[in-house]
Amino acid sequence: MKTTHPDMSYIFFTIIIIILSTIIQIKSEEYTVGDDDEWTTGVNYYAWSQKYHFAVGDIIVFKYVPGQHNTYEVTEDTYRSCNTSTGVLNIYESGNDQVSLRDVKKYWFICNVPGHCSGGMRFGIDVTKASSSPPSPAPEITPPPNTGDKLAQGKGIACALLGAFGTYFFIY
Repeated sequence: MKTTHPDMSYIFFTIIIIILSTIIQIKSEEYTVGDDDEWTTGVNYYAWSQKYHFAVGDIIVFKYVPGQHNTYEVTEDTYRSCNTSTGVLNIYESGNDQVSLRDVKKYWFICNVPGHCSGGMRFGIDVTKASSSPPSPAPEITPPPNTGDKLAQGKGIACALLGAFGTYFFIY
């Protein structure tokens, strides 16, 4: 029985990391605030925010014409009063503001252009752990597809490759 050379072990573990990183992914979502309406006046952002389940790692994107709108992340008190003299956590003004939801907490957002926040351009979202899932209605019963689960196939291929590499390095 031969021992594995240190440089071969390094290659083996590098290959394992590469394979696993391409197969096992932490799924995060990207949401455009307001969907097709984007970040503008006249949209019900409360209704929009209730359509989704936001989790740590997700990204919300505020799309708007710079100068016509902006995005302020604020405290709940500032959200409720629309008064930004205090309670401003972050200011975004690019027109394509990508906000990464990094913490489990309630996030509050407003547009600080005069009259926009009080006119409804504001919303709050609850962000939960990435592993939690939203409650869902009873699923419809449908037959399984004939093509098979691509993720399961990928995991099977990864296991076979890992087994082959492990056997090779163990023997040689």
